[in-house]
Amino acid sequence: MDNLIDKNIGRRKDELLDYYRSRASELVAEVKQTFADSEYRERASATNKGLIEAKDNLLKILEQKARSENWKPEDLLRGVLIITYANYIVMMETRNDVWPYEYMTFARRIGELWEPFCQLCWEYPVNKKLSYFVPPLFKEVKVKLSKEIDDFIENLKISSQEKEELKRYYEKTWILVMSGEINLELDLHFAEGKNRYVVDFKSGFSSNEKGNTNRLLLVASIYKILEEGHKCLLFVRSSEESNNHYLQTLKKSGLWTVYCGKETNDVIRKFTGFDLTSWMKENVNWEKDFDSKMYTHLKDKSLIRYLEW
Repeated sequence: MDNLIDKNIGRRKDELLDYYRSRASELVAEVKQTFADSEYRERASATNKGLIEAKDNLLKILEQKARSENWKPEDLLRGVLIITYANYIVMMETRNDVWPYEYMTFARRIGELWEPFCQLCWEYPVNKKLSYFVPPLFKEVKVKLSKEIDDFIENLKISSQEKEELKRYYEKTWILVMSGEINLELDLHFAEGKNRYVVDFKSGFSSNEKGNTNRLLLVASIYKILEEGHKCLLFVRSSEESNNHYLQTLKKSGLWTVYCGKETNDVIRKFTGFDLTSWMKENVNWEKDFDSKMYTHLKDKSLIRYLEW
């Protein structure tokens, strides 16, 4: 495989698919000796883990060659994307062989793979002005805001007793807020110059998104009041019209800037400098890339409609 990986790796999808399929055959043979036919979940998990390790090994070779040969950032990213995409194809084929997909698991899997795939554009950015930052801890936000409120109350022209009463009411509010854990970490936190952005990726919004929607509104409200001026962005895989009212709630809140479908890829290009839409048009061909058994299964089970990136 060492000879496969050079600056032309981006045009070697078929060779990568052959490699991963050969590795998958070895893995399936191994797991059949360890797990019984009834242990299909365990078989699927083991083969998935092995294929991820195979991908990670190729990425290590790719990164090492790119450093030693001073590749352009775009050449490196193209290699990372094709190695990852080919791996996804064979992972899904192998999972389907071991444990056939039905609509819920397949729809979820397509969404799960889309988010980290998009994030590769930040992990290997063409735009070198981008950088990650560590999201704040909620307890740090509480300390900071509490000090600001204490200072504000102390400067009010009211009695000491009234000041203490205000502080007690303020503390009661914190007790209510702290009754549940508030995690300010989202899917992506990056800076470009002085601007800080926090991003949440979503495959789509369905009928069970109420809890997640409320959390996103709360988290964005907290980021909004921080003096760093964070901008909250929501990247949605599916088109706007295929989502329900929970997406509209976030869009109309004034707290989140929402991008759906093609808009998402457009804004990824704006920030990272890489045209993911064009890359996908060039390289993502589900019907051609899946083997015939997998694609026939998707057609027979009416799962083709979930192949939307």
